[in-house]
Amino acid sequence: MSPLQHSNHLAARMGRWSASHWKTAVFGWLAFVVIVFMAGGKIGMNTIQLQDANVGQAHHADNILKESGFGQTDPQTEIVLVQSRTQTVDDPAFRAAVADVARSVAPYAAVKNLRTPYQGGHADQISRDRHTAMVLWEMKGNLDHAKTKIDAITTTTGKVATRHPSFYIGEAGSVSSGKALDAMFSAQLGKAGIRSIPLTLIILLLVFGSLAAALMPLLLALSSVLATIGLVSFVSKVTPMDQSVAEVVLLIGLAVGVDYTLFYLKREREERAAGKGHRAALEAAAATSGRAVLVSGLTVIVAMAGLIFTRDKTFVSFGIGTILVVLVSMIGSLTVLPALLAKLGDRVEKGRIPFLGRFRRSSGENRFWARILDPVMRRPGLSALAAATLLGVMAVPVLHMHTAQSGLDALPKSAPTVDTLDRIQNAFVGTAQPAEIAVKTPSTDTAEFKNAILGLRSRIAASRNLHGPVSIDVDPAHEVARIDVPIAGNGVDKRSEAGLAELRRDILPSTVGTVAGTEWAVTGNTAASHDYNAMMKGSAPYVFGFVLLFAFLLLLASFRSIVIAAKAVVLNLLSVGAAYGLVIAVFQWGWGESVLNFKSNGGIASWLPVFMFVILFGLSMDYHVFILSRIREAFDRGLSTDEAVAHGIKTTAGTVSSAALVMVGAFGIFATLPFLDFKEMGIGLAAAVLIDATIVRAVLLPATMKLLGERNWYLPTWLQWLPTIDHGTGTATAEPVAA
Repeated sequence: MSPLQHSNHLAARMGRWSASHWKTAVFGWLAFVVIVFMAGGKIGMNTIQLQDANVGQAHHADNILKESGFGQTDPQTEIVLVQSRTQTVDDPAFRAAVADVARSVAPYAAVKNLRTPYQGGHADQISRDRHTAMVLWEMKGNLDHAKTKIDAITTTTGKVATRHPSFYIGEAGSVSSGKALDAMFSAQLGKAGIRSIPLTLIILLLVFGSLAAALMPLLLALSSVLATIGLVSFVSKVTPMDQSVAEVVLLIGLAVGVDYTLFYLKREREERAAGKGHRAALEAAAATSGRAVLVSGLTVIVAMAGLIFTRDKTFVSFGIGTILVVLVSMIGSLTVLPALLAKLGDRVEKGRIPFLGRFRRSSGENRFWARILDPVMRRPGLSALAAATLLGVMAVPVLHMHTAQSGLDALPKSAPTVDTLDRIQNAFVGTAQPAEIAVKTPSTDTAEFKNAILGLRSRIAASRNLHGPVSIDVDPAHEVARIDVPIAGNGVDKRSEAGLAELRRDILPSTVGTVAGTEWAVTGNTAASHDYNAMMKGSAPYVFGFVLLFAFLLLLASFRSIVIAAKAVVLNLLSVGAAYGLVIAVFQWGWGESVLNFKSNGGIASWLPVFMFVILFGLSMDYHVFILSRIREAFDRGLSTDEAVAHGIKTTAGTVSSAALVMVGAFGIFATLPFLDFKEMGIGLAAAVLIDATIVRAVLLPATMKLLGERNWYLPTWLQWLPTIDHGTGTATAEPVAA
């Protein structure tokens, strides 16, 4: 194989400049991170308002309510459940407990429209078996104001429960449950982030065998994350961000930041072990792995941009955040890393752990993966067929995919107020998550409108999928009515969907819809889930098409091979399909209930398929580009295709498996969290990365390249105008390192 020649592409030039101007590169980076992070913290982040999060008809209903005298979508209903196994609502002790709740809550200025089950017209606040009753009210003001007042009220209802130990008395509702669950949600996300950092450090210690080398990728990745969080605050002034965008940035930033540094650092070590001097090894790494990082980063950015095509505000914010963190991580890896390596030299081995050092290989072909690859290369047809069949079988459950927004069933039973919510759901099905109807009419006081409401109540009473208590509130101008209707089922299942369809297609058009000048729309959890699913199904083809097309074009331009580009897309689709199948089997079909401690809701999170596709397609391209760059480099230096494939896979396998281990560890932490959506995301992403780094990259990729031989590099004559790109076949020319 011919020696490396001098390279002059962008990544190589960036590496050389940074190595010669290490102070400017390192301190300039630190200044950038500190200034951007502090400035972003000072201006704050604009977040997506809950009332703006829905889509479709649910969003229209939200707007009707928000623009009316109500000023907001949510009535902010609070419920205190009073329940007894032995006594009924007719017993004096039961009446006393209910009266104590009402008497204790009534004095609070934040409480309005207090309703007890014993008041006239509120018998629907008593369960059919008469062992459960509800006391209801709404919180005044907007959500932020209500949150400041709710703690005192929940403390009071807690004291009422203490005074009546023979009854179950618990409070839940829009404000109390929302505040408690949001706090738990944020705490769990923060916990996942905190756990992922030491886990990543442990893995890097195992990979490098020295503390200095292990800290370098981690610190560079974390600094990229901090800078991105600052940049996101600036972008949020133009388009609001989801409140969880920082956690997504940390997750992706840690993954790609560590990956890029691993690619670079491992290649520098390999060149050193092969006999090159410090500066020559550094330039070789910049010319080869540096270019792979550049191409990989651009491919990942293209994939993440697909999230913008969902038209969902949360996904758009995630797309912007991930694009920024990949871009910042890529720039840091191409500038700061070579600068640090140039300055530290052999001191990068500081803190070497002798025991671990024994098992570390700095260079050459990985013996473990060589034992796997050799049989694959001897029988490529059989290996490709076996791997493709396995992935195909794993993907079969995709044919039965059902998506739904998570309902009460997905909440951890240990979470605050969830026990009360479950009891409400069991005693008054649908009351905890009712359909919310927004009706805009010339006047709610006309006889025609009142008769329509009577007809609405009558139709709901006769329905199998809808029931009471029906709550109706009118805004001060008497032009908008807000009607809450409990829906049967768990809020996201087929029974709930049937109830929503009955409301939208039959009951509302034939009642309030007949009133002249009246418009209506339905929101609430079931409606929001239905409309969100419809939007995601409509936008998914555009997301998939954009990501696949532009990834194909980028790989075509990078490797000047239509076969390589097309095969990369197909292999990634197989990998994602197998991951989908695994998630569906484990969560939708419930195969993992006992192992992962959850109860299946009969579907997977509605946001997960598109999110997984974009994230996995982007991250798996990391490995693919890195491996293909090494193969192409060997091919350009004189090896045959078979020899180049074997050399490229064996020399990159250790790095790829190390990078995959970091990702699997970071994603796997989410599987330990109590929220079902987190578990689905963690298992899905971790399993997909593992599948991609093993079955796809170690078996299917080399087997198909062996079968295709020289045809791997096929480029039609009408595409010969594409520029030939230097794949790092560069000799490093030594230049003095700046002091």
